[in-house]
Amino acid sequence: MKHKSRISNYDKYPVIPLNGFDKEIFTSYGEIGKELLSRKGKVYVVDCYPGVDEEEVLKNLEKELAPELVLHSDDIFYDGQTLTKMMMPHLTDDRVMGVMYYGKMLDFVDEKALKEMQKRLEGAKDKRVLVYGFGASLISRGDILIYADLSRWEIQLRYRKGMPNFKQTNYDEDNLGKYKRGYFIEWRIADKHKRGLFSKPDYWLDTNKSNAPAMITKGAFQEAMSQAVRRPFRTVPYFDPGVWGGQWMKEVCDLDRSEKNYAWSFDGVPEENSVLFGIGENIFECPAMNITLSHPIELLGDRVYARFGAEFPIRFDFLDTVEGENLSLQVHPTADYIKENYGMPFTQEESYYILDAGENAKIYLGVQNDADINDMFSELKEAQRGEKSFAAEKYVNIIDVKPHDHILIPPGTVHCSGSGCMVLEISSSAYIFTFKLWDWDRLGLDGLPRPIYIDEGKQVLNSSYNTEFVMNELVNQFKTVHREEGYLNEKTGLHPLEFIETHRHTFARPVTLEIDNNVRMLNLVEGDEITVYSPCNEFQPYIVHYAETFIIPAGVSSVTMVPSGKSEHEEVKVLEAYVR
Repeated sequence: MKHKSRISNYDKYPVIPLNGFDKEIFTSYGEIGKELLSRKGKVYVVDCYPGVDEEEVLKNLEKELAPELVLHSDDIFYDGQTLTKMMMPHLTDDRVMGVMYYGKMLDFVDEKALKEMQKRLEGAKDKRVLVYGFGASLISRGDILIYADLSRWEIQLRYRKGMPNFKQTNYDEDNLGKYKRGYFIEWRIADKHKRGLFSKPDYWLDTNKSNAPAMITKGAFQEAMSQAVRRPFRTVPYFDPGVWGGQWMKEVCDLDRSEKNYAWSFDGVPEENSVLFGIGENIFECPAMNITLSHPIELLGDRVYARFGAEFPIRFDFLDTVEGENLSLQVHPTADYIKENYGMPFTQEESYYILDAGENAKIYLGVQNDADINDMFSELKEAQRGEKSFAAEKYVNIIDVKPHDHILIPPGTVHCSGSGCMVLEISSSAYIFTFKLWDWDRLGLDGLPRPIYIDEGKQVLNSSYNTEFVMNELVNQFKTVHREEGYLNEKTGLHPLEFIETHRHTFARPVTLEIDNNVRMLNLVEGDEITVYSPCNEFQPYIVHYAETFIIPAGVSSVTMVPSGKSEHEEVKVLEAYVR
């Protein structure tokens, strides 16, 4: 295990500096109230992302603003039971999977209640009014509009602490059910609503930290979004335990050693992660998705935007089974299946890049040449009923892996990481659509069996992805693109059936990459540190440490990567991914 004992220099809180706005950030409710009261106008509208803590934010704003009338936007929506009934075709009865909702927030608004609320506001002329809540700007944008924001990861943490979904009383519901409602419906309509507001709010309010608000002006927010797409940046990683989790990230990423394990890290998933902007001595946090929604072409590039719209299509994450257990045996749906059943425009196309590995590390990949698929699924069902354990080695190929192997996993391939692997998973961003087939006779951390999808898996598993196909097309398909003294560029994937291309750059001297108006996601997979420079001075030098994922927006013309720090005179490796 090469890297587990290294001294960590991994930055868990990467910051994008935003200079010149020290006087345009307000970091207490007292400061926020003073700033808002200094503005002309009497109607304050606070539109909120679902999950913002009403008990904290509304209570404090009422205290500071002393409004004569408070209008709550919850009251313009149908009641909770009606909302659930309206959403049921998209929520489904499944514990995890729903159907993507492409409608808008107004679909769930009682038009009569909305008009009555607007009449109440009209009748409150010359009064100080606070309009508050999810979709508050549907009632009015008022004289002063504030958007209270929150990252999806923080929402998930609040679900775990008992927070219900919007207008629901599901405090104690399985967190998977809460997440499903958010993922398939609430967050979709919230993002669509927010995207229509980006140029409108006078202020943006960061509510990610309890009782530690940070509000910035419209000018500061717009400059933050603009600066993010003109330079390399990182999202704020998060780490989570799992039933199969390992010990590698504890050491390399300098995490809490008292935790039992860490299984996942999302370090490069703009849809879930946040970004931090440093303004003077203060920090403003907002969802990374705001960059995608507000500046999609500058971030993604014309071609990626034309294909995917305002959606970041690539994700990098970590799977740690070092001193842990096997992942569940699983398969991802085909593009046709996911569109037909879940309303998704593309499916989860992925790969495992082996960042580090123990001596006996293995990957399960594809069915064996002589496997009887009907027998395989019969035995999976017997195992699910508790009649026997499933003998995966009887049907699935087991591949020995070592650091810097790259395993390609097109949809329909049965697969999982075995124990002893530190995986950098590179995949498309349709990331919750996993059909678990077998979970090794264990329960989840919540004490419940994790959801299994044997019937669905059988429909999408491709039996032609067998031993011969795996070894010829899915394991270490490296091709040299360019070689010269001190530099090697290798294409490592993904499979031709997948839309992501990956290259590994190995170098001991400065190397320049042309970005070609196509967003790049990269990770320093070997070496202590590199510094990323702009050949034409578009941005300040940017330092990246081992195992850190970073994004280069399409608006950056080119970058030069140079080994630095302890790696100054050493060979380093950077893995790069982009849309073909």
